[in-house]
Amino acid sequence: MSTDEAVSPLFRELKMGDLTLPNRIVMAPLTRARSTYPGHEQTPLHALYYAQRAGAGLIISEATQISQEGQGYAWTPGIFTDEQVESWKVVNDAVHNAGGRIFCQLWHVGAISHSVFQPDGGQPVSSSVWTPEGQAFVGSYLDEGPMVPHPAARALELEEIPRLIEDYRHAARCAKRAGFDGVELHAANGYLIDQFLRSSVNKREDQYGGSLENRLRLLLEVIDALCEELPAERIGVRLSPVGGPGKSYDDNPETTYVAAAEAISDKGLAYLHAIRPNGHTSKGADMEQGNALSKAMRKAFGGVFIINGELSPEEGAKWVADGDADAVAFGRLYLANPDLPERIADGGPYNEADGATFYGGSAEGYVDYPTLQKTQTALSG
Repeated sequence: MSTDEAVSPLFRELKMGDLTLPNRIVMAPLTRARSTYPGHEQTPLHALYYAQRAGAGLIISEATQISQEGQGYAWTPGIFTDEQVESWKVVNDAVHNAGGRIFCQLWHVGAISHSVFQPDGGQPVSSSVWTPEGQAFVGSYLDEGPMVPHPAARALELEEIPRLIEDYRHAARCAKRAGFDGVELHAANGYLIDQFLRSSVNKREDQYGGSLENRLRLLLEVIDALCEELPAERIGVRLSPVGGPGKSYDDNPETTYVAAAEAISDKGLAYLHAIRPNGHTSKGADMEQGNALSKAMRKAFGGVFIINGELSPEEGAKWVADGDADAVAFGRLYLANPDLPERIADGGPYNEADGATFYGGSAEGYVDYPTLQKTQTALSG
């Protein structure tokens, strides 16, 4: 495989804790809404999908709820029951047999949910009472679906916080049993931990609200809990200063998210994964400002830094070459191109992603995107 000089920085090995990644091309977490109902388990189709993409330096799994309370979308997987653990073992074995490495993204959506997903049909939870803008994707869970308005979320009671942290700890144990190489804490995109970080949502008056130190507290306590279950060098964290469903925001993201990056910098974590503004999660955001903030977070963290957010391979390679990132996570580009590293090395061409098959369904638009070799064979034939 000859490599185009413009993208060659993406093909250097990367030491990440005790793992050595063969390249710096990361498969970003991609919700595909194809898990079983009501068990939220994975299937052999998922194993094929992830194994097809095992050429990534690292795969970060689709967002995976840590509890029933943590679910916010139809047909998303869980990592909190024995049956879910067994279903993920099949996926992870397939990835490892194909030479890959995979982390499980641990997810609690908080308010970005609907009562249909909640235990006993209760209210979703958040840092404070909040009704997110927009609609919940409930698929066929409700007759009036697939999209319905978000209900109001209730504030987590102070005495519930230890239980929530234990849910994260339990999910990490389950991920380890399932054979994942590590976990990524999803603290981005306006989901639960981000709802504690963001000033537009967090109106608490206890030790988890008010000051920046207090708003950072849940993030740090969850990381510490995860470190009790897994080596720190097998734990990554994802942060996003702007964007996400529900239209939450922070009044001073330059301060909040740089402080978050600095606060986790001494914990020996595998990496920090930052999402810069992009058309998918943060339309209309200032890209230049977002890039500057991402680079400030990289400096504050100091360790392995993964950048994400609609970067072309050439742009991503420049971030690595300039020292502004150590690796680049690709989302929709990886969705449509199972052999993405090979295509990047050859300068393309790239399959176009079919938005109509992103969420829900079966094999179509999931495991049937052709590889470069198949495309070339078809053209030559």
